[in-house]
Amino acid sequence: MADVFRIGYGSDFHRLLPGRKLVLGGVEIPSDRGAVAHSDGDALLHAIMDALLGAAALGDIGEHFPDTDPKYAGASSAQMARTVAEMVSGKWEIGNVDAVVFLERPKLLAHRERMRAGIAQALGIDVGRVSVKAKTMEATGPVGNRDAVAAEAVAALFPK
Repeated sequence: MADVFRIGYGSDFHRLLPGRKLVLGGVEIPSDRGAVAHSDGDALLHAIMDALLGAAALGDIGEHFPDTDPKYAGASSAQMARTVAEMVSGKWEIGNVDAVVFLERPKLLAHRERMRAGIAQALGIDVGRVSVKAKTMEATGPVGNRDAVAAEAVAALFPK
């Protein structure tokens, strides 16, 4: 059976600590806390990259950008997302990306359009193909206690 389309799912989770930068969707968000990670810790783009890689059956970001490789220390997740988009572009076209960020504070509504634009630019697609939603955890668990940020994403790929 020929591939009509594929759907992939991705998720990511990072601890938050005071004094670090918070980057989501390739955009620095003003915050008193930021992600602890080997790269820039952009949980939103990490989830999206895993969704794209999963849809294309190309593994996951840990395989392609291992945290044991010093060249990815502090790396831009937007640049890594460009690489993932190039990896899938040989056979697939990105149909759309739908993502959710789980973060108690800061509120993300004022930053959503910049995040959508950052994701679209990194993936080389029209911003109309990118959806970003934000949810709190109602002050429960590590996200609700402001100790973590999490993201989930789905992506659809269509054969070229």
